[in-house]
Amino acid sequence: MVRVKPFAALRPPKDIVTEVAAPPYDVLNSEEARQMAGPKSLLHITKPEIDFEPIADEHSQIVYDKAVENFRLWRERGWLQRDPAPCYYVYAQTMDGRTQYGLVLCAHTDDYASGIIKKHELTRKDKEDDRMIHVRIQNANIEPVFFSYRDKPELNEIVARAAAGPSEYKFTDENGFGHEFWVIDDPATVERITRIFTTSVDAFYVADGHHRTAAAARVGAEKKAQNPNHTGNEEYNYFMAVCFPESQLKIIDYNRVVKDLNGLDPKDFFKALEEDFIVECKCDCTKDGGECSCEYPCHCKCSEIYHPCGLHNFSMYFEGVWYSLTAKPGRYDDTDPIGVLDVTILSRLVLDKILGIKDLRTDKRIDFVGGIRGLGELARRVDSGEMKVAFALYPVSMKQLLDIADSGQIMPPKTTWFEPKLRSGLAIHTLD
Repeated sequence: MVRVKPFAALRPPKDIVTEVAAPPYDVLNSEEARQMAGPKSLLHITKPEIDFEPIADEHSQIVYDKAVENFRLWRERGWLQRDPAPCYYVYAQTMDGRTQYGLVLCAHTDDYASGIIKKHELTRKDKEDDRMIHVRIQNANIEPVFFSYRDKPELNEIVARAAAGPSEYKFTDENGFGHEFWVIDDPATVERITRIFTTSVDAFYVADGHHRTAAAARVGAEKKAQNPNHTGNEEYNYFMAVCFPESQLKIIDYNRVVKDLNGLDPKDFFKALEEDFIVECKCDCTKDGGECSCEYPCHCKCSEIYHPCGLHNFSMYFEGVWYSLTAKPGRYDDTDPIGVLDVTILSRLVLDKILGIKDLRTDKRIDFVGGIRGLGELARRVDSGEMKVAFALYPVSMKQLLDIADSGQIMPPKTTWFEPKLRSGLAIHTLD
């Protein structure tokens, strides 16, 4: 079973929460962060390179030192204040009329080492190292990780009761997403939450934040090695997570754009596609059951975006036209948790086999576009000449994610996109 504990968070006073709270460090580049950051924004702590003119190297020592200085100043100025006792917190996010409710808690680093906290993606050492430095120098988890767990009705009931009361924070962000936050400080409820997790929740699943999770575990191991009297109960053994029941989460699509056709002319490219896919253009000729007389590639007008209609169906945008690609029977393995994934099918049969892209993590000819930007962003990047072809995928399900994590297998890179992103600055966990 998982190990969890409440914690006394550092939090902003409610009257300045919208000035302090900020998007996660990795969803903005430095220039975007500078433009967004007001004087009290957490971005001065998570992206302190913006405090230099010109913007400094985010991995330089002066930037790390600035992060520490700013974190100290935010506490001294009262922009971050500590709760008087350990609590659990409820964090609700609303997008497109759908609300998901997560519990903010501390998970144990040993659970990551033992596999009780399960991952579905590989991490990159350079990104792990950077996040580890931030945890180490601040002696804190400034930003939470995003976990899921299999539903427990009693936990859902406790969260619902808490969310029925007055909230500590409630605001709408720049994207129109709602954020609401409640404090659970009743000792009996706090004890009950701990007991439910530690006796009936057998795993956490990393939804978003693999690098932050790995970094927190490495800092915990580092501090353990430095402490001859280590017991396993020290605060540094724990790190901050927001944990959502899997039934409330929805994964959105994570799409691909490619710079060239690997030396193929368009007709040969389409011929190669037709070996493994049923290819259909979605130009205006095909509306209302009509047919297009073009040999592929189609050159007719295409005024509507085509979205994948289900598993194993893909959208492709090429030279101003949308296409449907449906994988032919026998080209995938529905009995294999990885082989059945559309990201696997596309990677194996198109990106690798036809376009020569062997490593999605390192190849510079491919880029990835979160579905939150819409399929119009794929068309824009192709129409601009920046990219040659774009592919949209049907989203992975939470069941697929959990099944893969349970099997110990790893998804291909850039498979899942969760939205809304957790707002940073609503709670901070210190390691002392």
